[in-house]
Amino acid sequence: MDFKTYSDLLGLYTDYAMVCDSADWNQWPEFFLDHGTYRLKPRENHEQGLPLCLLALESKAMIQDRVYGVKETMYHDPYYQRHIVGTPRVLSCVGEGIGQRIESDANYVVIRTKYDGEATVFSAGFYRDAIVRTEHGLKFESRLCVYDTEMIANSVIYPI
Repeated sequence: MDFKTYSDLLGLYTDYAMVCDSADWNQWPEFFLDHGTYRLKPRENHEQGLPLCLLALESKAMIQDRVYGVKETMYHDPYYQRHIVGTPRVLSCVGEGIGQRIESDANYVVIRTKYDGEATVFSAGFYRDAIVRTEHGLKFESRLCVYDTEMIANSVIYPI
């Protein structure tokens, strides 16, 4: 993998975290291909090869629907979140230019701060990603978020 491609990969991870942390939900689906998937899965299920996910969005349209739900229909105590994402590790990189495919992973921690409360660790785990270069830059074909604990405080409203 050349420096520019790795720099683009770092930019994708950074921009994704910043969009989630700034609550710019309309931009979140733009990180995915039309057939892109987003899944949240407990580590125990992942390690045992079990398919059950806490959340499984199977297309960009489903991701857009989730945005509508977050903005328009879900009622919850509002909170800020802050992603701390480790440096991506490239597992494979095939091809060059449009259609290039990258598989990578990175550790993450999401800190949640309620407006009237303390900052607490909300989720920790790793991303396992399949990424494709398009004419609009790198996009997720799949983002699997494997979280370390089965116990997540309250519910997951915002993307991890």
